[in-house]
Amino acid sequence: MSEPSTQIYLISPQDVAGDFPARLERALDAGKGMVTAFQFRVKGMDQHDAARLAEPLQAICADRDVAFIVNDSVALAKRLKADGVHLGQGDGNPRDAREELGREAQVGVTCHASKHLAMEAGEAGADYVAFGTFFESSTKDKGDTERPTPDIIAWWTQLFEIPCVAIGGIRPSNCGPLVQAGADFLAVSGAVWNGDEVEVIKAFKRIIEDRT
Repeated sequence: MSEPSTQIYLISPQDVAGDFPARLERALDAGKGMVTAFQFRVKGMDQHDAARLAEPLQAICADRDVAFIVNDSVALAKRLKADGVHLGQGDGNPRDAREELGREAQVGVTCHASKHLAMEAGEAGADYVAFGTFFESSTKDKGDTERPTPDIIAWWTQLFEIPCVAIGGIRPSNCGPLVQAGADFLAVSGAVWNGDEVEVIKAFKRIIEDRT
């Protein structure tokens, strides 16, 4: 069976302690073949504590051949020997991140609703660009003044080979237009962790398979 054209990029909640490792296992198993990346996104935490929480999650991802990406921190990604790092606009240059992490690292960049920022990121060597926030989101920063439409996904995929990620408030009920526009990845968080992770992942799978 071939891989779906749109895949799921799962983002952690802020709280990854307690039963979260078991929830992550269930989500990844439910999304086998479709959930291909996981972002460790924990804000405002000492690097030592963050690494302690990240390591079991990284092992869960490695066991399932899911890329483990660290949000914002090149230093933490390097410490963990993570598969890559996701950079916000204030988190540094993709070229510098690659020098620190090595040629094989996956480096992604937040581009908001900006074609210009996306092209700059591509020229700087980003492995993927992320557009959003598409919908109201509890996890994405509130600083986005312009909300993109699926048209920016369609524009990017027609002109560039670098994969694009759609992010921000994405749920099974609203993801269809992003899939149809050609998003390579849907970055999802709250929709999964605020409900039954297995059922929500299965719902995403149904929508993606129906639209591709």
